[in-house]
Amino acid sequence: MKKELFAIGDVHGQISMFKKMLTHWNEETQQLLLIGDLGDRGENPKDCFLLAKMLVEQKGAIYLKGNHEAMLLAFMNQPEKNYGVYCLNGGMKTLETFLHPGLDDEYSPTEIVMILTSRYPTLQPFLETLPLYYEWGDFLFVHAGVDLTKRDWRQTADYDYVWIRESFHKEKNNTGKTIVFGHTITPALYGDNQATDLWIEDHKIGIDGGAVYGGALHGVLFNKQELVKDVKIDNAGFVWDGRV
Repeated sequence: MKKELFAIGDVHGQISMFKKMLTHWNEETQQLLLIGDLGDRGENPKDCFLLAKMLVEQKGAIYLKGNHEAMLLAFMNQPEKNYGVYCLNGGMKTLETFLHPGLDDEYSPTEIVMILTSRYPTLQPFLETLPLYYEWGDFLFVHAGVDLTKRDWRQTADYDYVWIRESFHKEKNNTGKTIVFGHTITPALYGDNQATDLWIEDHKIGIDGGAVYGGALHGVLFNKQELVKDVKIDNAGFVWDGRV
């Protein structure tokens, strides 16, 4: 068991920022944790997914399931039903980097999944094994949050671990844990649509600085009792333009 944990916020395809952040991770002394949403939108989602997969399988990283991993899995399991929703949430960028641009003019959703699974047969089984949360000393790491109305936060529905927003942000945290989460960008949490610093309130720490939107990627170092350091990389490169 390593003495410290290094948690990286929502990457969303920003491979250059992801690789730069990893240079701040000490593999020998720090457990690496990815808070989820490695793909969709961004510079190169495929490379982010494959790098994250390598880090899990070869370096012992913890990769939490985010809502965008959940949407990709839903699309792969029921392509005709979920294609539109996935594309509306940046999924086309992921599919194009795994396959090629313009694929939606050539193939049906079912055909896209068939090609994707034939070329990357281990991707879907890997994503299906991702955990929903991770406990580390006084801290609980989760992609979106937990249901704080439950007597025991572990009764949170699987959907809420990856999708919950306002009800988690506003409900009193009586879990005894400091909850570290991504999913909702800190500019939204601050309410000014600008601030990209960590959001810290009521033993909750939001670490999604909105990197893909021109904000910042956070790498946050913890020991089992406290937040030790925040590495903040501002986006000076690719910014998502909202193209479906």
